Amino acid sequence: MDVTPPDFTKLVNLASSRLGTQAIYATDDFFADKQRLVDDNEAQWKEDVYDDNGKWMDGWESRRKRGEGYDYCIVRLGLAGVIHGIDIDTSHFTGNYPPSASLDACYSPDGDPTENSEWHEIQPSTSLSGNSHHFLPVSDDRAFTHVRLNIYPDGGVARLRVFGNPNMDWSGISPYQELDLVAVEHGGRALACNDQHFGHMRNLIMPGRGINMGDGWETARRREPGNDWVILSLGHAGDIARIVVDTAHFKGNFPDSISIQAANVKGGTDDQIATQSLFWRELLPNQKMSADNLHEYADQINDIGTVTHVRVNIFPDGGVSRVRLFGTKFDKDLA
Repeated sequence: MDVTPPDFTKLVNLASSRLGTQAIYATDDFFADKQRLVDDNEAQWKEDVYDDNGKWMDGWESRRKRGEGYDYCIVRLGLAGVIHGIDIDTSHFTGNYPPSASLDACYSPDGDPTENSEWHEIQPSTSLSGNSHHFLPVSDDRAFTHVRLNIYPDGGVARLRVFGNPNMDWSGISPYQELDLVAVEHGGRALACNDQHFGHMRNLIMPGRGINMGDGWETARRREPGNDWVILSLGHAGDIARIVVDTAHFKGNFPDSISIQAANVKGGTDDQIATQSLFWRELLPNQKMSADNLHEYADQINDIGTVTHVRVNIFPDGGVSRVRLFGTKFDKDLA
């Protein structure tokens, strides 16, 4: 059942391979390797491609079961966190998808689960369709480190996405410690943008430098007045002291210039925040950009106090690999 992605898909994919997610065990992955289940790229179809075991499929696929039981795959999440929703994606699996599936979760911060670990069912068995996304909300406020996808009785699943909030213990962070407040591992989120034709906005806050031009946020070529923009939510309210904008791999298509607005948002939905952002204060005045380069700003930053969200404006269009917002968390006891 292909439907419009729900709001929980704007949260962090805790099962992203780029965050270190590993499929650590499967009862069977004869036809397609279990690690493909957590690949960040959309599942691909390769016509007339076969390997020694049969048709090559982009996902996890077990062989046809000829006895009792069912197959399952255990995934170690790249980031421990509270899960708010999942996507069980059966793209390109038509005559070989499982009729149903469920999801269990476990909290095992000191290592992978053992036979004595406690698992919790967070998504009961639900019917699946072939070649479809299945967006399913999860209502559980506990943090988890591992999930177990159960398929009944066998078959193939292209991707498993696990959306939620990283389990960041801000109480253990000193109010004097500088860190990237918008990094995905610290709970940062990419909320909205006016265009992401060539590269998704979530790439801006991923770990490390971009691996290629596709690993960044890139808009289509603008053919009318105006500029492109993206809104990022910090993992914690804080004061920004240093900004890094990375145009790695963007050489003939980097923005001419960039500016950043910011605000301390105290209410409103994500959709309303996009409208509010037009009137936010200027955190970083307009700065010229250059190709394939790290741009660092400190003295240029305006002191506007504690912020929770930023709007990155690029003029007029183009691609940016990463945005880093280094600062200290807001501490009400020091305010």
